[in-house]
Amino acid sequence: MQDRHTFKFAIVRIVPKVEREEFFNVGVILFCKRTKFLDIKYHINEDKLKAFSPEIEYEILNEYLKAWKLICEGKKAGGPIGKLDLPDRFGWLTACRSTVIQSSTTRSGLSTNPEKELEDIFNKYVL
Repeated sequence: MQDRHTFKFAIVRIVPKVEREEFFNVGVILFCKRTKFLDIKYHINEDKLKAFSPEIEYEILNEYLKAWKLICEGKKAGGPIGKLDLPDRFGWLTACRSTVIQSSTTRSGLSTNPEKELEDIFNKYVL
């Protein structure tokens, strides 16, 4: 039996009107320290976004989430946050914030394949 590794994840949400606390899920961030895995998978449903808040531009939100992807990858374009080590990057991305893009509280689990786990959680909670 393969070793299972502890991982943490958070659901990425769009909160169009922060004061109303309504949201819909658009992505998942998953971190596994042992395998040095940190990634985000996201998809913004444009129709749902327009139904929640027609004044918010899809392109702007998509650009912000692309920046989150660069941070996960540790790319230079991820700026100073992208230079942090994996646990700190995950902590920064999942920190509590009062903005249109937020993440849920973190949850944890065990997996032999963090990449597959990310896909499974994404399919369950986002699509």
